[in-house]
Amino acid sequence: MESTRKEDFEQAQKIIQKIIPETGKSIRIGITGVPGVGKSTFIEALGNHLVSMNFKVAVLAVDPSSPYTGGSILGDKTRMQELSKHERVFIRPSPTSGTLGGVSRKTRESMMLCEAAGYDVILVETVGVGQSEYEVATMVDFFLLLMLPNAGDALQGIKRGILELADMLLVNKAEGEYLNQAKMAVNEYKNALHFARPRYEGYDVDVRLCSSLTGDGIPETWQAISAYIDRLKSDKLFDLNRKNQLLQWTRRLTEELLLHSFWNDESTKTAWQKATTEIQNGKSTPLKSGKKIVDDFRK
Repeated sequence: MESTRKEDFEQAQKIIQKIIPETGKSIRIGITGVPGVGKSTFIEALGNHLVSMNFKVAVLAVDPSSPYTGGSILGDKTRMQELSKHERVFIRPSPTSGTLGGVSRKTRESMMLCEAAGYDVILVETVGVGQSEYEVATMVDFFLLLMLPNAGDALQGIKRGILELADMLLVNKAEGEYLNQAKMAVNEYKNALHFARPRYEGYDVDVRLCSSLTGDGIPETWQAISAYIDRLKSDKLFDLNRKNQLLQWTRRLTEELLLHSFWNDESTKTAWQKATTEIQNGKSTPLKSGKKIVDDFRK
Protein backbone atom coordinates (compact mmCIF):
# COMPACT_ATOMS: atom_id res chain seq x y z
CA MET A 1 0.00 0.00 0.00
CA GLU A 2 2.91 2.37 0.71
CA SER A 3 4.83 1.48 -2.46
CA THR A 4 5.37 4.18 -5.09
CA ARG A 5 5.69 1.70 -7.97
CA LYS A 6 2.98 2.07 -10.59
CA GLU A 7 2.04 -1.64 -10.65
CA ASP A 8 1.79 -1.70 -6.85
CA PHE A 9 -0.37 1.44 -6.89
CA GLU A 10 -2.84 -0.21 -9.28
CA GLN A 11 -2.97 -3.40 -7.23
CA ALA A 12 -3.42 -1.38 -4.02
CA GLN A 13 -6.44 0.42 -5.47
CA LYS A 14 -8.02 -2.93 -6.41
CA ILE A 15 -7.52 -4.13 -2.84
CA ILE A 16 -9.06 -0.93 -1.44
CA GLN A 17 -12.09 -1.36 -3.75
CA LYS A 18 -12.62 -4.93 -2.51
CA ILE A 19 -12.32 -4.18 1.21
CA ILE A 20 -14.57 -1.09 1.27
CA PRO A 21 -17.60 -3.12 2.54
CA GLU A 22 -15.49 -4.26 5.51
CA THR A 23 -14.36 -0.76 6.48
CA GLY A 24 -15.88 2.11 8.47
CA LYS A 25 -16.65 0.12 11.62
CA SER A 26 -13.83 1.38 13.84
CA ILE A 27 -13.35 4.51 15.92
CA ARG A 28 -10.62 6.70 14.43
CA ILE A 29 -8.75 8.93 16.86
CA GLY A 30 -6.10 11.48 15.92
CA ILE A 31 -3.48 12.29 18.57
CA THR A 32 -1.01 15.15 18.40
CA GLY A 33 0.95 17.59 20.53
CA VAL A 34 4.27 19.36 20.72
CA PRO A 35 7.45 17.25 20.84
CA GLY A 36 8.12 16.10 24.40
CA VAL A 37 4.48 16.08 25.47
CA GLY A 38 4.56 12.27 25.71
CA LYS A 39 2.48 11.14 22.74
CA SER A 40 4.01 7.65 22.52
CA THR A 41 3.76 7.10 26.28
CA PHE A 42 0.13 8.22 26.23
CA ILE A 43 -0.71 5.96 23.28
CA GLU A 44 0.84 3.00 25.09
CA ALA A 45 -1.19 3.77 28.24
CA LEU A 46 -4.44 4.25 26.30
CA GLY A 47 -3.73 1.22 24.10
CA ASN A 48 -3.14 -1.03 27.11
CA HIS A 49 -6.41 0.17 28.64
CA LEU A 50 -8.30 -0.57 25.40
CA VAL A 51 -6.73 -4.02 25.15
CA SER A 52 -7.87 -4.74 28.71
CA MET A 53 -11.41 -4.03 27.45
CA ASN A 54 -10.92 -6.62 24.66
CA PHE A 55 -10.55 -4.07 21.86
CA LYS A 56 -8.22 -4.67 18.93
CA VAL A 57 -6.03 -1.59 18.55
CA ALA A 58 -4.07 -0.32 15.54
CA VAL A 59 -1.53 2.49 15.92
CA LEU A 60 -0.43 4.37 12.81
CA ALA A 61 2.52 6.42 14.02
CA VAL A 62 3.77 8.85 11.39
CA ASP A 63 7.48 9.59 11.74
CA PRO A 64 9.64 12.21 10.02
CA SER A 65 11.52 10.68 7.10
CA SER A 66 15.25 10.39 6.71
CA PRO A 67 16.36 12.62 3.81
CA TYR A 68 18.84 9.89 2.84
CA THR A 69 16.94 6.60 3.03
CA GLY A 70 13.33 7.81 3.11
CA GLY A 71 12.68 5.66 6.18
CA SER A 72 11.34 6.60 9.60
CA ILE A 73 13.75 8.33 11.96
CA LEU A 74 12.10 8.01 15.37
CA GLY A 75 10.77 4.46 15.23
CA ASP A 76 7.81 4.86 17.59
CA LYS A 77 7.46 1.10 17.87
CA THR A 78 10.58 1.00 20.02
CA ARG A 79 8.94 3.45 22.44
CA MET A 80 5.78 1.34 22.88
CA GLN A 81 7.51 -1.81 24.04
CA GLU A 82 4.71 -3.25 26.19
CA LEU A 83 1.92 -2.40 23.77
CA SER A 84 3.77 -3.76 20.73
CA LYS A 85 4.05 -7.21 22.35
CA HIS A 86 0.28 -7.70 22.51
CA GLU A 87 -1.36 -10.00 19.97
CA ARG A 88 -4.40 -7.70 19.61
CA VAL A 89 -2.25 -4.66 18.75
CA PHE A 90 -0.76 -3.59 15.43
CA ILE A 91 1.76 -0.73 15.29
CA ARG A 92 2.99 0.70 12.02
CA PRO A 93 5.56 3.51 11.97
CA SER A 94 5.14 5.12 8.56
CA PRO A 95 7.57 7.66 7.08
CA THR A 96 6.11 10.96 5.90
CA SER A 97 8.25 10.58 2.76
CA GLY A 98 8.24 14.29 2.14
CA THR A 99 4.47 14.64 2.45
CA LEU A 100 3.48 18.04 3.83
CA GLY A 101 1.36 17.97 6.96
CA GLY A 102 3.19 15.28 8.91
CA VAL A 103 0.72 12.63 7.81
CA SER A 104 1.83 9.85 5.52
CA ARG A 105 0.27 9.94 2.06
CA LYS A 106 -1.01 6.39 2.58
CA THR A 107 -2.34 6.83 6.12
CA ARG A 108 -5.95 6.69 4.95
CA GLU A 109 -5.35 3.50 2.98
CA SER A 110 -3.53 1.95 5.95
CA MET A 111 -6.47 2.90 8.14
CA MET A 112 -8.91 1.11 5.83
CA LEU A 113 -6.73 -2.01 5.80
CA CYS A 114 -6.72 -2.05 9.61
CA GLU A 115 -10.51 -1.69 9.69
CA ALA A 116 -10.95 -4.55 7.24
CA ALA A 117 -8.62 -6.64 9.43
CA GLY A 118 -11.01 -6.16 12.35
CA TYR A 119 -9.31 -3.49 14.46
CA ASP A 120 -11.83 -1.66 16.66
CA VAL A 121 -9.87 1.49 17.50
CA ILE A 122 -7.32 3.17 15.24
CA LEU A 123 -4.95 5.72 16.77
CA VAL A 124 -3.19 8.06 14.35
CA GLU A 125 -0.20 9.84 15.86
CA THR A 126 1.22 12.83 13.99
CA VAL A 127 4.72 14.30 14.00
CA GLY A 128 3.87 17.43 15.99
CA VAL A 129 2.08 20.76 16.01
CA GLY A 130 1.72 22.31 12.56
CA GLN A 131 -0.05 21.54 9.30
CA SER A 132 -0.43 17.93 10.46
CA GLU A 133 -3.33 18.92 12.73
CA TYR A 134 -5.50 19.87 9.78
CA GLU A 135 -4.50 16.77 7.85
CA VAL A 136 -5.30 14.34 10.64
CA ALA A 137 -8.57 16.13 11.46
CA THR A 138 -9.81 15.34 7.94
CA MET A 139 -9.49 11.59 8.49
CA VAL A 140 -10.54 10.88 12.10
CA ASP A 141 -13.71 10.91 14.20
CA PHE A 142 -12.08 12.44 17.26
CA PHE A 143 -9.10 14.77 17.49
CA LEU A 144 -7.08 14.84 20.71
CA LEU A 145 -4.50 17.51 21.48
CA LEU A 146 -2.03 16.59 24.22
CA MET A 147 -0.72 19.51 26.27
CA LEU A 148 2.11 20.11 28.73
CA PRO A 149 1.46 21.30 32.32
CA ASN A 150 3.24 24.65 31.82
CA ALA A 151 0.19 26.26 30.24
CA GLY A 152 1.46 29.82 29.91
CA ASP A 153 4.39 28.87 27.72
CA ALA A 154 2.44 26.33 25.69
CA LEU A 155 -0.46 28.66 24.92
CA GLN A 156 1.85 31.08 23.15
CA GLY A 157 2.85 28.37 20.70
CA ILE A 158 -0.70 27.27 19.87
CA LYS A 159 -2.50 28.86 16.97
CA ARG A 160 -6.19 29.54 17.31
CA GLY A 161 -6.91 27.31 14.34
CA ILE A 162 -5.38 24.29 16.08
CA LEU A 163 -7.57 24.85 19.13
CA GLU A 164 -10.60 24.92 16.84
CA LEU A 165 -9.67 21.51 15.42
CA ALA A 166 -9.45 19.82 18.83
CA ASP A 167 -12.31 17.85 20.36
CA MET A 168 -10.35 17.46 23.60
CA LEU A 169 -7.35 19.08 25.25
CA LEU A 170 -5.63 16.62 27.53
CA VAL A 171 -2.98 17.90 29.95
CA ASN A 172 -0.48 15.07 30.25
CA LYS A 173 2.20 14.48 32.92
CA ALA A 174 -0.23 15.43 35.71
CA GLU A 175 1.73 13.68 38.43
CA GLY A 176 4.12 14.47 41.29
CA GLU A 177 5.57 17.96 41.26
CA TYR A 178 3.73 18.81 38.04
CA LEU A 179 0.24 18.05 39.38
CA ASN A 180 -0.53 21.57 40.63
CA GLN A 181 0.84 23.07 37.42
CA ALA A 182 -1.36 20.74 35.42
CA LYS A 183 -4.47 21.76 37.38
CA MET A 184 -3.67 25.43 36.76
CA ALA A 185 -3.11 24.64 33.10
CA VAL A 186 -6.58 23.12 32.78
CA ASN A 187 -8.14 26.40 33.98
CA GLU A 188 -5.97 28.44 31.60
CA TYR A 189 -6.86 26.25 28.65
CA LYS A 190 -10.57 26.46 29.48
CA ASN A 191 -10.33 30.25 29.52
CA ALA A 192 -8.46 30.25 26.21
CA LEU A 193 -11.12 28.07 24.60
CA HIS A 194 -13.76 30.76 25.17
CA PHE A 195 -12.22 32.50 22.15
CA ALA A 196 -12.14 29.37 19.99
CA ARG A 197 -14.97 27.85 17.99
CA PRO A 198 -15.57 24.10 18.48
CA ARG A 199 -15.67 21.80 15.46
CA TYR A 200 -19.40 21.20 15.89
CA GLU A 201 -21.93 23.76 17.07
CA GLY A 202 -23.11 22.99 20.59
CA TYR A 203 -20.14 20.72 21.32
CA ASP A 204 -17.76 22.09 23.94
CA VAL A 205 -14.08 21.18 23.79
CA ASP A 206 -13.33 18.98 26.80
CA VAL A 207 -10.26 19.81 28.92
CA ARG A 208 -8.91 17.06 31.15
CA LEU A 209 -5.95 15.82 33.19
CA CYS A 210 -4.09 12.56 32.82
CA SER A 211 -0.81 10.89 33.64
CA SER A 212 0.47 8.40 31.09
CA LEU A 213 3.08 7.36 33.64
CA THR A 214 0.70 6.39 36.47
CA GLY A 215 -2.38 5.70 34.33
CA ASP A 216 -4.49 8.25 36.22
CA GLY A 217 -7.21 9.73 34.04
CA ILE A 218 -6.72 7.25 31.16
CA PRO A 219 -10.00 5.29 31.72
CA GLU A 220 -11.91 8.57 32.16
CA THR A 221 -10.40 9.90 28.94
CA TRP A 222 -11.66 6.87 27.02
CA GLN A 223 -15.11 7.20 28.60
CA ALA A 224 -15.27 10.83 27.48
CA ILE A 225 -14.20 9.92 23.94
CA SER A 226 -16.81 7.12 23.76
CA ALA A 227 -19.54 9.46 25.01
CA TYR A 228 -18.54 12.06 22.41
CA ILE A 229 -18.68 9.48 19.57
CA ASP A 230 -22.08 8.24 20.79
CA ARG A 231 -23.40 11.80 20.76
CA LEU A 232 -22.10 12.35 17.22
CA LYS A 233 -23.93 9.22 16.08
CA SER A 234 -27.10 10.26 17.89
CA ASP A 235 -27.01 13.69 16.23
CA LYS A 236 -26.40 12.12 12.77
CA LEU A 237 -23.03 13.91 12.56
CA PHE A 238 -20.83 10.81 12.60
CA ASP A 239 -21.83 9.46 9.17
CA LEU A 240 -21.99 12.98 7.71
CA ASN A 241 -18.41 13.60 8.84
CA ARG A 242 -17.23 10.31 7.30
CA LYS A 243 -18.88 11.19 3.96
CA ASN A 244 -17.27 14.64 3.94
CA GLN A 245 -13.91 13.06 4.67
CA LEU A 246 -14.30 10.79 1.63
CA LEU A 247 -14.88 13.84 -0.55
CA GLN A 248 -11.82 15.60 0.91
CA TRP A 249 -9.77 12.46 0.31
CA THR A 250 -10.98 12.31 -3.30
CA ARG A 251 -9.98 15.92 -3.87
CA ARG A 252 -6.52 15.36 -2.36
CA LEU A 253 -5.92 12.25 -4.50
CA THR A 254 -7.10 14.09 -7.61
CA GLU A 255 -4.61 16.88 -6.92
CA GLU A 256 -1.80 14.36 -6.38
CA LEU A 257 -2.62 12.52 -9.62
CA LEU A 258 -2.73 15.79 -11.52
CA LEU A 259 0.66 16.89 -10.16
CA HIS A 260 2.16 13.48 -10.95
CA SER A 261 0.82 13.64 -14.49
CA PHE A 262 2.09 17.20 -14.92
CA TRP A 263 5.68 16.66 -13.78
CA ASN A 264 6.05 13.36 -15.64
CA ASP A 265 4.81 14.77 -18.94
CA GLU A 266 7.61 14.90 -21.54
CA SER A 267 6.62 18.34 -22.80
CA THR A 268 6.68 19.68 -19.23
CA LYS A 269 10.18 18.28 -18.69
CA THR A 270 11.38 19.95 -21.89
CA ALA A 271 9.68 23.25 -21.04
CA TRP A 272 11.17 23.15 -17.53
CA GLN A 273 14.71 22.75 -18.86
CA LYS A 274 14.19 25.70 -21.21
CA ALA A 275 12.64 27.81 -18.43
CA THR A 276 15.49 27.20 -15.98
CA THR A 277 18.02 28.40 -18.56
CA GLU A 278 16.00 31.54 -19.36
CA ILE A 279 15.46 32.40 -15.68
CA GLN A 280 19.11 31.88 -14.74
CA ASN A 281 20.19 34.07 -17.68
CA GLY A 282 17.75 36.81 -16.68
CA LYS A 283 15.66 36.44 -19.87
CA SER A 284 12.44 35.48 -18.07
CA THR A 285 10.74 35.74 -14.68
CA PRO A 286 9.56 32.78 -12.56
CA LEU A 287 5.90 33.79 -12.97
CA LYS A 288 6.16 34.23 -16.74
CA SER A 289 7.97 30.92 -17.21
CA GLY A 290 5.65 29.06 -14.84
CA LYS A 291 2.57 30.36 -16.63
CA LYS A 292 3.98 29.30 -20.01
CA ILE A 293 4.75 25.77 -18.75
CA VAL A 294 1.21 25.39 -17.41
CA ASP A 295 -0.39 26.83 -20.57
CA ASP A 296 1.62 24.44 -22.75
CA PHE A 297 0.60 21.50 -20.59
CA ARG A 298 -3.09 22.46 -20.82
CA LYS A 299 -2.84 22.62 -24.61
